[in-house]
Amino acid sequence: MTTKLLNHRAEGPTSAPPLLLGPSLGTSYALWDKVAPELSITHRLVRWDLPGHGGSAADLIGPGATVGDLADLVLALADSLGIERFAYAGVSLGGAVGLHLAVHRPERVSSLAVICSSAHFNGAKPWEERAALVRREGLADLAEGANARWFTAGFTVPRLVEDHRNADPDAYAACCDALAAFDLRDELASITAPALLIAGRDDPATPPAHLREIADAVPGAALVELPGASHLAPAQCPEAVLTALRAHFHGAAGSAKRGMEVRREVLGDAHVDRAQARQTAFTARFQDFISRYAWGEIWTDPTLTRRERSMITLTALVAHGHYDELAMHVRAARRNGLTPEEIGAVLLQTAVYCGVPAANSAFAAAQRVLAEEEG
Repeated sequence: MTTKLLNHRAEGPTSAPPLLLGPSLGTSYALWDKVAPELSITHRLVRWDLPGHGGSAADLIGPGATVGDLADLVLALADSLGIERFAYAGVSLGGAVGLHLAVHRPERVSSLAVICSSAHFNGAKPWEERAALVRREGLADLAEGANARWFTAGFTVPRLVEDHRNADPDAYAACCDALAAFDLRDELASITAPALLIAGRDDPATPPAHLREIADAVPGAALVELPGASHLAPAQCPEAVLTALRAHFHGAAGSAKRGMEVRREVLGDAHVDRAQARQTAFTARFQDFISRYAWGEIWTDPTLTRRERSMITLTALVAHGHYDELAMHVRAARRNGLTPEEIGAVLLQTAVYCGVPAANSAFAAAQRVLAEEEG
C-alpha cells in the first residue's frame, strides 16, 4: 500500500545539500515564493504543505494532532525523497516542527532556522477556542482577519489569504490542536544543531520576546530582529530573510567548517592531520584559504559530483606534472567511488591530450597507490 505524503515542491540540484522549508498555519508553500528561487541555487529545496493546506490531503491528521505528528509526516516525506539529513527552516507552526525535530530527531537536522515562531504559543485556551470556532463555522470569517494577523498595515499577499480561505476546516482545526499542546521550553537546551531565530519586530502573533526566549535557551543560537516585519516575514521582507538565511546556512564561517569536513572526506583524516600538524603561522592563512575556497566553495558546489571532480583533478594534475599530488588524488578518487579501471581510463585519456610521457609518469604514480591499496 502506498503511503500518503505531504504535498511538496522540490527545487534546486538533487546533489545539493537539502533544505526543507515549513509553512505557517493557514498558508501553503507559496509562503516561500520570494525566497525559494535564491535559496535553490545552492540547496536542494523541499517546501511542503500542511495537511489540508495547499495540495496536502486533509486526512493526514485528525483531532488531537500534535506537532510531533506533523514532524513525523515531514520525516516520511524526507525518507521518500532519499534525504537522511537536512537543514530546516520554518515559519510559525512550521518553525515549531523544526524545533520538535531538533529536540527529538537531532540526527536528522544539520542546521535550523526558526522564523516568527515560538517554543509555546500562549497556552492552550486560545487555540482550543479557535479550533472549536473553525469546526463550527469554517474559515471564511477567520480568513477575513488574516492580513491583520500576518502583515503590517497596508501590506497583503492575496495568494496566501486565498490559501487560508481554501484550507480544510477540520485539518486547520487539527493544526490548532497541535499548537494548543505544544510547549518545548524545558527541552530547548538539548538542541545541538546550529540555530538561527528570526523575529518580526511588528509580529503580534509571536513577538520578538518569543524568539528571544528560544535564543537564550539554545546553546550558541543567534537572533535577528527584522524592523517592519510582521508574522509572515518571508513574504513581507524576503530580502532581509534571505540575507539572514544565507549567512546562517552557508556563510563564510560555515564554508570553512564545511570545507574542512569535505577535505577530510575526500583526502582522508591522516593526510589532513599531517597538513594541520605542519601548519605554521606563515602557512596558516593558506590552509584557511584552501578550506574556505577550494574545499568549502568549489568541492561543495553541487553542479558536479565528487566522482566528476576527481576525474577533472586527475587530468589537471597530469597536465601540469604534479605527480606527488596526483598520488594523493588517486587515493581521493577511490574514496569518491572511482574504480581502478575508471582511473586507468582517465589516465589513458590524458595520454591523448597531455602527452604520452606525462601519462607514463601518471600511470607509474597511480600504480604505486593502487598496489598499496591491494597490499
